[in-house]
Amino acid sequence: MKMMKILAPTGIVGYGFPEESFHAGIAQKPDLIACDAGSTDPGPFYLGSGKPFTTKSAVKRDMTLMLKAACTLNIPLIIGSAGGSGGDVHLARDTEIVLEIAKEHNLSFSFATISSELDKDFLIGELDKGNMHALGAAPLANENDIRSCTRIVAQMGVDPIISALDHGAQVILCGRCYDPAPFAAPAIRQGFSEALATHLGKILECACIAATPGSGSDCMMGYLYEDSFAVEPCTPKRKCTTLSVAAHTLYEKSNPYILPGPGGTLDLRDCTFIQETDRRVRVYKSAFIIQEKKNVKLEGAKPVGYRTISICGNRDALFIKELDNTLEGLKERTAVNLKGSDFDYHLDFIVYGRNGVMGSLEPNPVVTSHEVGLVIDAVSDTQEHADTVCSVARSTLLHYGYPGRMATAGNLAFPYSPSDISVGPVYNFAVYCLLENEDPETLFPCRFFCIENGEVRS
Repeated sequence: MKMMKILAPTGIVGYGFPEESFHAGIAQKPDLIACDAGSTDPGPFYLGSGKPFTTKSAVKRDMTLMLKAACTLNIPLIIGSAGGSGGDVHLARDTEIVLEIAKEHNLSFSFATISSELDKDFLIGELDKGNMHALGAAPLANENDIRSCTRIVAQMGVDPIISALDHGAQVILCGRCYDPAPFAAPAIRQGFSEALATHLGKILECACIAATPGSGSDCMMGYLYEDSFAVEPCTPKRKCTTLSVAAHTLYEKSNPYILPGPGGTLDLRDCTFIQETDRRVRVYKSAFIIQEKKNVKLEGAKPVGYRTISICGNRDALFIKELDNTLEGLKERTAVNLKGSDFDYHLDFIVYGRNGVMGSLEPNPVVTSHEVGLVIDAVSDTQEHADTVCSVARSTLLHYGYPGRMATAGNLAFPYSPSDISVGPVYNFAVYCLLENEDPETLFPCRFFCIENGEVRS
């Protein structure tokens, strides 16, 4: 029976993985090494600022092992969402890492990078043509939203990757990418089911998170067949169960059975999960519904100000009892103390031990612990103004009077000095919508390199 083996070393390049697990996977002689490198999970800052959310040293360590193995086995290595957010600046950072590794280890391979960053004037033109559409609860972007973004990326599917493979690329570094695409593209190119390849990619993009005990920084092997696929961790310390794999199939979806993506929708309503061995699970009956209209998701981030925070705590039962009134009074007192200032600001408080994780959605908002942790969060138009707001709020709360207060010293315990932390620029997603395009592959230009003995040849 036709089979393809795909090695997923880690959930995100730069998160690391045990070398023994990786070498166990390589010993099985996979047909492909593929890895996701990004996500919107860390929020809009990294896209907006252009800063990768994985460090160069961590990425280089992971990439060195993967790149050397791909060259030794003469198999493809495909990385999605380079640098975390997949903008051109992120792609450039990871391209530099690949070229450094090639030179240091005297490697030879054909190399392609695929850009996903789009021109703002082009997008405004598409908006005017009616080709941009709202996505879920997010509003449709307007021209001002597009102009305000520092960069906007589109989420590529499998087609640009397949095209790069068709043009001879062995190592492919993608900009913003649909998470399953690096795993699915070579398999679809070889004639495997798009449904099975995409579903397997959905599992492998998080590596061993689909195992038990789960980990986003350990290696998983996928086995793709004509009628099914199987997954198994590369370390005996972990195993896949029908529960762990089915649970991960439901992961990160607004609908547990339906997963829309570039080119179509993965339909998992009829899937069956079989415990093939004590560590391996096999999956049947994944389905894929091809979209009539081709869409790609757009992500764009804009700057909205600067942030300063202060982290502190309190274990006084009387303070905790009066916390809501105290924080409301603190906002009013801060406004009075800053009256006449020529700037606007936003002041918020995150209370851990009450509703710090879920906020207003917390079903049990009554404090039952003996202490609370508090984050004072100030945002304004400049860093100095944000520092000012945080400083005024922090110092006011430190000596704020509340009913029953007996102490004459401060209300707060600070774990750090300085107590106020200037975080820097703050970004919001201003573009989060769909772009309808009849030929999405044209949105993702590809650049090719020939690497011979560590040197780039023309």
